[in-house]
Amino acid sequence: MIVTGTVQGVGYRQFLYANALELNCTGWIRNRADGTVEAVVGGAADAVAQLLELARRGPRHARVQAIAITASEGCYTQFEIRPTA
Repeated sequence: MIVTGTVQGVGYRQFLYANALELNCTGWIRNRADGTVEAVVGGAADAVAQLLELARRGPRHARVQAIAITASEGCYTQFEIRPTA
């Protein structure tokens, strides 16, 4: 997913990371140089759906404008925060 809006400098990555761990999701999240946040999420369908709902809301100071979702492949054993790309 690519998340646009006010999503950098507001704790968005940490918010999604903590919730992904709680929901037993795998994958990763990172800031992008263009001001968006990118994430790859895997796990049980209901857990991924819950995390997506949380991603749409974000932490208190975030203002999510849109989330673009595309299919992705990969095998992840945990959820991690990656460096900015």
